[in-house]
Amino acid sequence: MPETTATTTPADTPESPRRVRVYIAGPYTRGDVAVNVREAMLAWALLQAMGHAPLCPHWTHFQHLLTPLDYEDWLAFDLEWLPCCDVVLRLPGESAGADREVAEARRLGVPVVHDVEDLAALVSLKVFKEKLVHA
Repeated sequence: MPETTATTTPADTPESPRRVRVYIAGPYTRGDVAVNVREAMLAWALLQAMGHAPLCPHWTHFQHLLTPLDYEDWLAFDLEWLPCCDVVLRLPGESAGADREVAEARRLGVPVVHDVEDLAALVSLKVFKEKLVHA
């Protein structure tokens, strides 16, 4: 087994899976945008603390303040990241955009979970771990 150094972590070793890439899908435009962004960022913090590599598309909210794009352009941009992710975490709340992200994830064969307990159960599956080691 390779020695762990300042430039390698246990996740970098051939025997260890890499971090789980979790795409966060949730409401953005429906309801209070600031609250929605906050909830997604809190989900990011929890997932990161759990040792995962979360992706929070809601962060583009801040880019939109500087360089606005149409809603469909932002959604198309976000959808480009789904093939790179291992799982989608669907946050609660009504959202046509998040529903489209979930539909695309399912089309791609990316699993969708609705809470961190389901995520933990999925990540614990041997077949899922093997996918991460060989990815």
